[in-house]
Amino acid sequence: MFANLFQGLFDTEMTSVIPFTDFLLCVVSALVAGLILAVFYMYRTRYTKSFVATLALLPAVVCVVIMMVNGNVGTGVAVAGAFSLVRFRSVPGSAKEIGAIFLAMGTGLVIGMGYLGYAFLCTILLGLASALYNRLDFGAKKKTALYKTLHITIPEDLDYTDVFEPILKEYASACELTMVKTTNMGSLFRLTYNLTLKTTAKEKELIDRLRCRNGNLEITISKQETPIGEL
Repeated sequence: MFANLFQGLFDTEMTSVIPFTDFLLCVVSALVAGLILAVFYMYRTRYTKSFVATLALLPAVVCVVIMMVNGNVGTGVAVAGAFSLVRFRSVPGSAKEIGAIFLAMGTGLVIGMGYLGYAFLCTILLGLASALYNRLDFGAKKKTALYKTLHITIPEDLDYTDVFEPILKEYASACELTMVKTTNMGSLFRLTYNLTLKTTAKEKELIDRLRCRNGNLEITISKQETPIGEL
């Protein structure tokens, strides 16, 4: 009776059934690998509890799915379609989060295929590489404090074409007008510049000079936001 408990209802003589001990070994290995990946991901990274818990469980989920496919082409196509729907049901994440998800799925796939040694080797090597890149701030921009986004509010009758450029070029090595937007029922304009400041010590001086040109209306300067980290 116990021997038939883990057999499928539609199994045939041509179907190979995974032994219970092998199934349990693969799932436990996948859980351990997922835990290792989650620990590596948490190193010097801002994270949420739900994402880390999901990352730890994902290799086991993929492992079970791969073992259940077990050479069935039709089931494999259906599983591929189901996995593709997950991407469209999720909130857009950063490049690092998506990379961690693919790494967890790949680890689960390798374990599901039965290569436990290669799976743990992949987990350790890629996890260490990820932690090393975080430690070294690999790919980080230098002097990010100099990159600023400037918002200037001006009255509608002020020609903004060249009125601020002389001041901005004096304090910034590079400046670019990226957006012009009307506000307050069209009575005001809101200009957005991307700046590379020569020094951060003169931000207040820059703002004071801009206030003389825009009639003392609202001016905002903040850290420059870039969408490069998103996919």
